Amino acid sequence: MCDVLLSAFVFGLLLFVFRYPAIGPYLWAWLSLMNPHKLTYGFANQFGFALIVAIVTIFTVFLTRKRQAYPFTPVTIVWLLFVAWMSFTSLFALNDPVLVLERWIFVMKIQLMMVVTLLLIDSRAKLQLLIWIVTFSIAFYGIKGGIFTVLSGGAYRVWGPQDSMVQENNSLAVALVMLIPLMYYLFQTSSRGVVRLILAICILTAFVSVLGSQSRGALVAVLAMTLFLALKSRHRIRMGVGLALLLALGFVLMPDSWIERMSTIANYEADSSAMSRLYTWKTLWNLALDRPLVGGGFRSDALVVFERYGPIGPDFEALRGSIWVAHSIYLQTLGEHGFVGLGLFILLGFLTWRRAGQLARLTVGDPEFGDWVPRLMPMVQVSLIGFAAGGAYLSLAYFGLPYYVVGFVVLVDALVRRRQQSVRNSVESSPSARLRRVNQA
Repeated sequence: MCDVLLSAFVFGLLLFVFRYPAIGPYLWAWLSLMNPHKLTYGFANQFGFALIVAIVTIFTVFLTRKRQAYPFTPVTIVWLLFVAWMSFTSLFALNDPVLVLERWIFVMKIQLMMVVTLLLIDSRAKLQLLIWIVTFSIAFYGIKGGIFTVLSGGAYRVWGPQDSMVQENNSLAVALVMLIPLMYYLFQTSSRGVVRLILAICILTAFVSVLGSQSRGALVAVLAMTLFLALKSRHRIRMGVGLALLLALGFVLMPDSWIERMSTIANYEADSSAMSRLYTWKTLWNLALDRPLVGGGFRSDALVVFERYGPIGPDFEALRGSIWVAHSIYLQTLGEHGFVGLGLFILLGFLTWRRAGQLARLTVGDPEFGDWVPRLMPMVQVSLIGFAAGGAYLSLAYFGLPYYVVGFVVLVDALVRRRQQSVRNSVESSPSARLRRVNQA
């Protein structure tokens, strides 16, 4: 029954894409981030809803006039260069070409739909709805996981939907860390008391879910995120004290097994998981030194890579012959796309952060943007901090969520630039401006 209802909902909305093209990016975001079909147990579980939505939406882009020009800015230019470089390095990949092609298709599908999103989301109302959809497509699992953690006393880990980028407890936790600032933005800009109460509960359960994931990387991420959330808040002291009390309460309520697992951060030599990460990172570093421009291409978690570049020493003798994923967005990008790829990846994050800060300052007091952009952009920066900290321990360089966060900045930038251009045009066409041009002539 759930399979039929989901199919009817998706294809029913898809019929309206030709009239309302923005429905396409909304559906794609929901399907690709939440994976609702993985909550079913029939034919829908393995059905390619997202692919069909992507094909129809891309086709619609060429037919509709309800799209804006692609916003070429320093952020989007570096973004496109990064995507192009990933494609270029695929030509020199060390792994099986079939596996490399599969990963390239997976990554390019996400990036292509981000381009489509930038073309079709052209107003504040559409952007606001996109933020809601992106946020709660994943926050749904955090809310559910937070309730589960409370009911189980934190004895079990919180997991995401199967066969997704956030299936693993660590990945879901970092995604939730990124989304808590966006939920706080929605809390700030919501006028209805009931909605604000629900959002407050969602934020609390997401915090609990992050702790309930028992992810050490997520603990580092949530500490970094809460620090910057307090710094970026309009009420720094009050927010800082509140977040500190919330974290302290969470630590107290977690079981002894959670405390023991978190304490292994300081004793990584005795932890097999941490040592496998070090082994992998050294392998990818050696790979990048040998192939500094192109790295090993997609899917460098290959036997040929680890046999050729795996470190030698007594600490890693037991790990020889093993294959591991990167467990770091930085080493993943470095190993697969070389120093050029890593540079573009970091530059994209830096430019997005900087532009978010500029937009926040530029729109303070603006009658059209002043009530939401100065609140959204700092939360975007906090979200990026959560990804930068938590991603240091996870292979999430191609995860769609951080690119949506970058897209939020690009879309706000496009709205602000369009408004500035409109103001300049109105000034230039005013009677006084025309009179000045006549006198100058």
